[in-house]
Amino acid sequence: MANPNRAYADNVSGNFFVDDTCIDCDLCRQIAPSVFKEESDHSAVYHQPDSVTENHRAAMALVACPTGSIGTRRKVDSRTAAASYPELIDENVYFCGYASPNSYGASSYLITRPEGNALIDSPRFARTLVRRIEEMGGISLMLFSHRDDVADHEKIHEHFGCPRVIHQADARGINAEQLLEGEEPTALDKDILAIPVPGHTRGHVVYLYRNKFLFTGDHLAWSDNRRGLIAFRDVAWYSWREQTRSMKRLLDFPFEWVLPGHGRRAHQSQDAMHQSLINCIEWMERTK
Repeated sequence: MANPNRAYADNVSGNFFVDDTCIDCDLCRQIAPSVFKEESDHSAVYHQPDSVTENHRAAMALVACPTGSIGTRRKVDSRTAAASYPELIDENVYFCGYASPNSYGASSYLITRPEGNALIDSPRFARTLVRRIEEMGGISLMLFSHRDDVADHEKIHEHFGCPRVIHQADARGINAEQLLEGEEPTALDKDILAIPVPGHTRGHVVYLYRNKFLFTGDHLAWSDNRRGLIAFRDVAWYSWREQTRSMKRLLDFPFEWVLPGHGRRAHQSQDAMHQSLINCIEWMERTK
């Protein structure tokens, strides 16, 4: 629970606040951008909600916060906010919310499908979220982009009985039921393609769904400042050179959505995404 006695001084006065346990994961600023903004190395409230919609979005950010760093001085309806996850993004793809501190607040996603739902990376094992996912058909497959964003996967696997998929290079300590190998793309079924992209970690994988949705983990995200796609040079734990090479391989695949673990999501036409990817690669090559 956030502590009002530890609230940052740069929160504007009012009900919502952020305290000094914030890890600057950016989720609250994505979920409720009219309420939260970045201040140096943390988030803060720069505008108190003054409408039903803003109050709801701020409460959703409170629920999703991995460290419980968002609080209120008066009670708010967090039950409605909690029940809003998974939140629809487009078609049958959802954002799970309920980020985990064990994955530094990474986003996770749910794809609902007649042949069985797929979870990309792991959220917190929160009972409200688990019940909602049960109502939506459960989880038949859990896909990991890399070893950092597995969060509460053991509890989710035990509860839903879903097999887990990870690249063997990132599998140490993770008892996944299916290990990907090498760098060749692997079709997991008719509409999900696993594409190994070493760089951030040695065994990083992105997942392409229906040639439209690209779940990118920590490999690729959108930058509002650059107004284009970006990779994160300072957290290329394995190899920036390899990540640049991996990025070039994505030019062979069409997609419209970039849905990252960390960073901003984005939606553009396939042609616009392709050009933005080219621009990203050119920038990466200049920063070797």
